Amino acid sequence: MANGIRAVAGVRMKPRSTNQVHSLSLRRPTMAADEPIPVFTNLTELYGSLGTSLNHAERWNNLTDEFEKRFGKKPTYIVRAPGRVNLIGEHIDYALFGVLPAAIERDILIACAPREIVPNSPVDEQHHAPGSVVAENLHPKYTRQVFAPTQTKTSTEDVHVEGWHLDIPKELRWENYVKAGYYGVLTEHFTGASDHPTPVDMLVTGTVPAGSGLSSSAAMVVSSTLTFLAMNGKLEPGAEKVTKGDLVKLSMENEKRVGVNSGGMDQAASVISVPSSMLYITFYPSLTASPTPLPTGAVLVCAHSLKVSDKALTAERGYNLRVVETLVGARVLARALGVALGPKEKITFREVVGRYAGEVDVGRGGRGMDEGALMEVLGRMGEAVEALKPKSQTSGTPHPEFGVTMEEMVSMSGMEKEEFEEVYMSWIKVDATHFKLYKRAKHVFSEALRVLQLRKLCLENASANNPDTNTAALLELGRLMNDSQTSCAQDFECSCAELDELTQIARDAGAYGSRLTGAGWGGCTVSLVPEDKVGEFIEKVARAYEPYRGLEGEALSEVLFATRPSVGACVYKF
Repeated sequence: MANGIRAVAGVRMKPRSTNQVHSLSLRRPTMAADEPIPVFTNLTELYGSLGTSLNHAERWNNLTDEFEKRFGKKPTYIVRAPGRVNLIGEHIDYALFGVLPAAIERDILIACAPREIVPNSPVDEQHHAPGSVVAENLHPKYTRQVFAPTQTKTSTEDVHVEGWHLDIPKELRWENYVKAGYYGVLTEHFTGASDHPTPVDMLVTGTVPAGSGLSSSAAMVVSSTLTFLAMNGKLEPGAEKVTKGDLVKLSMENEKRVGVNSGGMDQAASVISVPSSMLYITFYPSLTASPTPLPTGAVLVCAHSLKVSDKALTAERGYNLRVVETLVGARVLARALGVALGPKEKITFREVVGRYAGEVDVGRGGRGMDEGALMEVLGRMGEAVEALKPKSQTSGTPHPEFGVTMEEMVSMSGMEKEEFEEVYMSWIKVDATHFKLYKRAKHVFSEALRVLQLRKLCLENASANNPDTNTAALLELGRLMNDSQTSCAQDFECSCAELDELTQIARDAGAYGSRLTGAGWGGCTVSLVPEDKVGEFIEKVARAYEPYRGLEGEALSEVLFATRPSVGACVYKF
């Protein structure tokens, strides 16, 4: 039971999180989150929604044939969930500013079918247990997994509660994402003593590179969750409606069960995205999502730097440290601007901006200031963040790093040392002698403004429907992406030599713009490339980036590939 899970606790830090700061609900201001999960019965219709990827039919047919070979029957469903690329808006979600990701064509596919358990089968064999799962993976390095949930009962004099138990070690292994998806469906949809889930056979395959910053983990959790919803009749006509928004919320909770604290961006992009559009996702005052059309004439090219950053090992000097610097910076800025805050409140930069601007009704169902007003306030923050420069460096020639010691940071916060450690240091481990509050704030505010500028540009371009303005829009989008990369590298310091080199190579090869995507310190870049130059662009990058030398065919396409914004998660029913 020590490795099992009954409640969400002890989650470790992971990039893209906002729940480290706030518990967010998914509000639905647009129709997108209220739509049902798409269930296709026609492959032509489904393929038409998946964009420009090649060999869809071959890949799906191979998965179907392999499932039949292994399990002796055809699958009932194939479930699909895409990875995502963040076009712009890096490391600002936990400051509660909006981001612009898009679903990519690379995805996780799960073929599945119910498994009949013959009466009087030995229940001590796990694959004969009620609700048991036999999970296999097409990749040979992943072994067959067999597991089954067990019902638990908690009784008092007045309350009798039926629950579920499923062993989910806090390890980032593929089968634990499957278990997490299953556990969430059990606890959400099987609440009575007489409710019994369907035994399932499943076969998993995926094309989202693991550990690349393209959210393979979110795609795995979304597809697993959706598999168990489909297999248990929750998407059938007449069943209680499961919307895209419901799937996002459930997948967010499910990913926590693997030990990943997720804020919703990755899941929302994987579920709610529509073809040819980015998804503008905001986190304040609640999580919302709305499409933003990408100008025509360009595609996205993802390039893996082949530099792997083990977030679990480097978080204390990387991601976790940035979270602390960002949160403390928000408190220091609030004090400098005269913004009211509680004695132990862990305020975010987005909340500082709102209070500074006199934002009303937030927390009582209000939607907060509109995008134009937010852009205006963000434009004034460049001067305001000067207050975060260390006092000892404001006169004469300031040190370019603008770092402060722990003692200086505590003093700037206006808190007693014990209070400061309780609020900012007790829940997270960091490793630093100096904290760069000014540089982190400078990135957050400039990046948040770039997101809004890029979105405004795309919306205006879509309404203009003019080839000349479309080209100008692509050039401006590229500039914003390049500025984002510069800010990530110089102010937030989340880039690395490999990402810096790869983005420069991409620009030299003809990209409108190129930047890192994901947390950084390794992983992928994303480049905006003219549609008619994609082949030439990929050849140039492959020749120029030394780690790609010798890679050809499928090996090269695994790390360097074009994609369009893709449709979100869906189900194909045979």
